[in-house]
Amino acid sequence: MAVGLLGRKVGMTQVTDETGRSVPVTVIEAGPCTVLQIRTMARDGYEAVQMGFRDKPRRLAIRAERGHVAVLSSKRSKAKAEAKIEPVAKANCEPQRYVREFRTDAKDQPVEVGAKLTVELFKDVPALDVIGMIKGRGTAGAMKAHGFHGLSASHGVQRAHRSQGSVGSHAADRGHSGKIKKGKLMSTRWGNERVTIRNLKLVRIDAENNLLLVRGAIPGPNGGYVMVRKANKLK
Repeated sequence: MAVGLLGRKVGMTQVTDETGRSVPVTVIEAGPCTVLQIRTMARDGYEAVQMGFRDKPRRLAIRAERGHVAVLSSKRSKAKAEAKIEPVAKANCEPQRYVREFRTDAKDQPVEVGAKLTVELFKDVPALDVIGMIKGRGTAGAMKAHGFHGLSASHGVQRAHRSQGSVGSHAADRGHSGKIKKGKLMSTRWGNERVTIRNLKLVRIDAENNLLLVRGAIPGPNGGYVMVRKANKLK
């Protein structure tokens, strides 16, 4: 099973295990997800399953989003029909808010376009990988972004305690360019990056409410979208 589920981070709480110990968990609303397309090696050059999560109102969806999930009459569709080109299967569902793909291979169990996948997919799975976008912190200095120590705050030190220090190379008059070398750790944008947290223990499944409880923290803010899959690098 290489396919997973798309979901939304609800928040963190704690539950009690069989021994009475408190376990910190993150609650994920996962699915139900609709299979929108099946990528094949012959047509697309790779194999994957495209899935969607949460319906999007039609009044907010553009025509391309509606045509991605349902058959719409158009000049292009009529031209393909006249040329006897087989149309791509549609899921016949509402436009989806969050659409992502999971790579697959020949060993994976096949799924059909339009199928609904729920948290029962992870019924016998011990650990999960969660993929999401971490919180964006904006532009951060070298100390916050890279953990620089900074200058000392003792007597006689200039008031530049949080500066990153020298960034150039040797002086240009000694045969060096004086330019900043590529890869130098400097002030930069911090956060808003795709991160994968591996081997999170699946503590509990609430099939009635489409909830997954995984041990530990996952990327992103409460309400952020995430991808959940079976752990592929078990410890």
